[in-house]
Amino acid sequence: MTFSFNLIDSPWIPCIDIEGRAVELSLQETLVRAHTLRELGGESPLVTAALYRLLLAVTHRVYNGPEGYDAWAAIWEARRFDAAKIVTYLTHWRERFDLFHPERPFYQVADDRVKAGSITTLTHDLAYGAMLFDHHSQDIAFTPVEAALALLVAQSFKFCGTKGPTMQFTDAPWARDVIFFIAGDNLYETLMFNLFRYPDEHIIGDNPKDCPAWEMDDPFLPNRSLPLGYLDYLTWQNRRVMMFPEQTSRGILVNRITVAPGLRLSERIIDPLKHYIIKDKKNAPTPLRFSEDRALWRDSTALFELDNEKHHPLRAFQWIAALIEEGYLEESRRYHYFAFGLASELGKDKTNFYRSERYPLPIEYLQRKTTLDALKDAIQMAENVSNQLWGAARTLAFIALKPDVDPQDRNVKIPPEVSNMIEQWGIKRQYWAQLEVPFRRILEQVPQDRDAALTEWQQTLRRAAWRAFDGIAENLAANPRTLKASVRGREQLARGLANVFEPQKP
Repeated sequence: MTFSFNLIDSPWIPCIDIEGRAVELSLQETLVRAHTLRELGGESPLVTAALYRLLLAVTHRVYNGPEGYDAWAAIWEARRFDAAKIVTYLTHWRERFDLFHPERPFYQVADDRVKAGSITTLTHDLAYGAMLFDHHSQDIAFTPVEAALALLVAQSFKFCGTKGPTMQFTDAPWARDVIFFIAGDNLYETLMFNLFRYPDEHIIGDNPKDCPAWEMDDPFLPNRSLPLGYLDYLTWQNRRVMMFPEQTSRGILVNRITVAPGLRLSERIIDPLKHYIIKDKKNAPTPLRFSEDRALWRDSTALFELDNEKHHPLRAFQWIAALIEEGYLEESRRYHYFAFGLASELGKDKTNFYRSERYPLPIEYLQRKTTLDALKDAIQMAENVSNQLWGAARTLAFIALKPDVDPQDRNVKIPPEVSNMIEQWGIKRQYWAQLEVPFRRILEQVPQDRDAALTEWQQTLRRAAWRAFDGIAENLAANPRTLKASVRGREQLARGLANVFEPQKP
């Protein structure tokens, strides 16, 4: 039996229109109507990010570039994508976008070395909740829409692993790192803001043979760890996947697939949609990752620094700053950026959480060092308060548990029971959790009125610190020892805050 689900004209991409309504569109409709859509609306951040990755690859290829600022501006001035160009390109490659094509199914290739297994092996632990249960096969089954989305996510985010002694999987290109996009007022603008000059020797090389995977005779040849170029990278085939659709009473479903290792990406590749920290010249730059213990906004100043030898800046931020400097975009408009990704335990292939965050992007931070320095001061102030808060909690725990020990004696090793109590309180987590929303406000206020913004920020930090401390102290059992501990802790916190906000002059 022949199956077909063509991504070009079959609805499968979740979108949010300008009115805020959820719509499901084909690949062609999504691009043609991008100016009428607010954004992509995947059921997880991984789905949304993987779809942006695909749409960028198609858009770059449709326009064969843009080769420079003027070419980019010509697209921008139209305020929408050229429908005729999109239709012409997608029509030419129509067969390569069929999810179940008998010879070249989209993003798939058979591998006789492996046996078919459940399609759930394609997903992350937390990635999908809307799966069908096919009673005919007594197994989990995906609709063609779910299968297409799972395939994109796997090729972008799937972790490494093993498949026998001779089959070693590797991480997909976006498996563990934070992915950044400049966000526009609609999907068209978002794609345009991230449609960098192409080809560009500063972005994963410049090879005339570079093209997306669906244009290649064989996406796995030549066997390579360095992509031919940016389009090859955006459509990188980290896994050899083959789906086996079945006709059921519920329509076409997929519950059996084969998965084998695909291309192994070099760790030396610099992704223009990631931010890297350069620790030393001997090792590859380290990409920024989400952490349960550290909110992303605490690294804002590093993201905004476009000229720092300790960081490899985001190409998206460089690109938007250059477009403004060249006069193609207005400096006065408000910009934002998305951050997508997942977090996993170090050295383990288990998803702890995935996340999508949106932050303001005042252009002044990319253009003026004094403005960025003021933001650095604000964040450093928050870090200093956090340290003072932890010190006060240390005193509180010491006196409550070890009243005969002087908590101010730095030569005294913290006993395990004191460390455990401080850890159970999670006082730093309580403190930082209060600051994300106020920080978004400060982020936009600093360029407008530095002094007023920092004054408000100081008040916010004071309140957050006292709330976190009081929340711990007030829940202790009431007895003379804990009352003394609470008083001593409060005294220490008050002194610490004074040192942060009112440092004594030398």
